[in-house]
Amino acid sequence: MSDTALPPRGGPAARTPAPEQPGPLPVRAPLVTQPLGLFGSLAAARRNVLTILPEIATRQPIVSGKMGVRWHMLMDPDAIRRVLLEKVESYPKSDVTKILLRPAIGESLFIAEGAHWRWQRRAAAPVFSHRNVAALAPVMSAAAEAASRRIAAAHGKPLDLYDQMVRATFEVISDVTFSGGEGFERAGVHRAIDAYIAAAGRVSLPDLLGMPEWVPRPGRLKSGPALRKMKSVADEAIDRRKRQGSSEVPDLLDLLMQAEDGETGRQMNRDELRDNLLTFIVAGHETTALTLSWGLYLCAFDEDAQEAARAEARAVLGDRAATAEDVAKLPLTRQIVEETLRLYPAAGIISRTAQEDDTLCGRAVRRGDTVMVPIYALHRNHLLWEAPDSFRPERFADRKAIPRYAYLPFGDGPRICIGASFALQEAVIILATLLARYRFRAVPGREPEPVMIITLRPEGGVWLTAEPV
Repeated sequence: MSDTALPPRGGPAARTPAPEQPGPLPVRAPLVTQPLGLFGSLAAARRNVLTILPEIATRQPIVSGKMGVRWHMLMDPDAIRRVLLEKVESYPKSDVTKILLRPAIGESLFIAEGAHWRWQRRAAAPVFSHRNVAALAPVMSAAAEAASRRIAAAHGKPLDLYDQMVRATFEVISDVTFSGGEGFERAGVHRAIDAYIAAAGRVSLPDLLGMPEWVPRPGRLKSGPALRKMKSVADEAIDRRKRQGSSEVPDLLDLLMQAEDGETGRQMNRDELRDNLLTFIVAGHETTALTLSWGLYLCAFDEDAQEAARAEARAVLGDRAATAEDVAKLPLTRQIVEETLRLYPAAGIISRTAQEDDTLCGRAVRRGDTVMVPIYALHRNHLLWEAPDSFRPERFADRKAIPRYAYLPFGDGPRICIGASFALQEAVIILATLLARYRFRAVPGREPEPVMIITLRPEGGVWLTAEPV
């Protein structure tokens, strides 16, 4: 992979690079410092997509190159704003993104474009209103209590907190989706999701060469059983709910089934319901589980930050679990969550395909070029962040001081993640509950490795000990 960079230009992305912070730093992915070539890039991407990002992307506003197709990586907030907001119709989701995910989630909100996306977004937006998200908080509090009991049962022995957080957030999404019942096979669905990502989620040679969707991808051919399992569970849940009627307290499935486009009155058919349901199940537990896992790793890494957050949580909560009403009273916990999302964003790269010629950062972009926002590199860019590889939750004490398009854990523009408030509320509730009750310490020799296939996971797990306080 070859690349070229531009020197810093005027504006918010042109500050003098900040010096590195002395002392130990939390784990980071090794970014590439020399061209890998086509097959080297393919091997690296199949192991860890982050390792094909050029190190220079953390020190420049734009990096460009060619490998099958021309590509550009943007780390300049003004250029990113143009792509994600001002000219969003000219930069739809990239072909590779659609090829990877369409078999699982069809033309759902995450994949759909144009008018088909707009009506779904209008219909689904009220589902994630502040009132509805707050009403789902008791499920999050119950999951925090259950996770706390499992941690207590380890009696201080090393525990993989990544595994625990995946379990906790999957409990949340399954309960808020299916009211915790209806024979929903949690373990089976979770295995199917993991199997699909393992089989179909890795970049292939046709992807790198920009080949069309009809060219077979061997990994995706192997994903059939997992795909059928995921879809059958969702279909059965929708059919059962139609027969039995709504839950006493509307859950996510009820809200989606009742949702309609305010402009046209259109409602989702069964296929659209299923595809969006799977989108919310997959995204709704994976991203928050990763944030919590990396957040606990960082708290163990920085004991002072952990102690400060514990003091805050105990002052607000005492011995009870956090609730929606507590979230606003836990600013330091929220800052830890936001700094975690900066260092380890669940979605490490946003990818778009240019539909027309354009100019970004003074560089010509041609129709058909791939335009990427490597969020992992953006969040660690030395032109935008002071000591960018350091863990500093206090950066977010004044949220308005953070340039909007320099920090994109949930994307931005019209296609900003519809469940962002749900994820943040869940993360603060579970993290505060656990920090109020346990002191987490790292297990020597068991550091996680940041590895991205579709999401940025802690390879090897997050192994910590938990001591009651």
